[in-house]
Amino acid sequence: MTRYFAIAAVAALLVALGGVYYVTTGNGEDRFAQCRGGQVAGGSSKIGGPFTLVDETGQTVTHEDVIDKPSLLYFGYAFCPDVCPLDNARNAAAIEILEARGKIVKPVFISVDPQRDTPELLADFTDNLHPRMVGLTGSEEQVKAASQAYRTFYQKQEPAEGDEDFYLVDHSTFTYLTLPEEGFVGFFRRDLSPEKLADKVECFLEAR
Repeated sequence: MTRYFAIAAVAALLVALGGVYYVTTGNGEDRFAQCRGGQVAGGSSKIGGPFTLVDETGQTVTHEDVIDKPSLLYFGYAFCPDVCPLDNARNAAAIEILEARGKIVKPVFISVDPQRDTPELLADFTDNLHPRMVGLTGSEEQVKAASQAYRTFYQKQEPAEGDEDFYLVDHSTFTYLTLPEEGFVGFFRRDLSPEKLADKVECFLEAR
């Protein structure tokens, strides 16, 4: 049942993203329209917003501290056996491509497993992926608030009896582009190659 619920929740998330994924200039025109696959209606964006979390050094930080430059945000967890490492490695590779083009983008990894993902553990996880990747965790309430701001889904699976420390977490797998002066501007699915992701991010950066 957990797996079916997760699939349904992610499907609902796709509909929600499609409904609100529309960023306007002051005159109602979508300045980033050329960076997307097509025009998406639905009014002003409701994705993104304030959050307070704990970084990998143990310091409490806000969205203003974290998103001080164009940032790619990903919600996952360090114990994830396959999807999270692959997706974040893809993001890191795209950021390297962008840096070679003179575009600096910050990779951010937000844990949805605060029970296990301590700041120290996240530091090891992010350091292995990219030297500039920032890992964020926090209390259950802080993580939930950040997830809700970006309309992500996550749900802890029940662990096997007698092995409570080993469990998986179902979660959405979008990567979010957020700009300091704009907030959320775009999201990307995990099937993009590093080169395609870099191209799409660069389009948004050029359209600012």
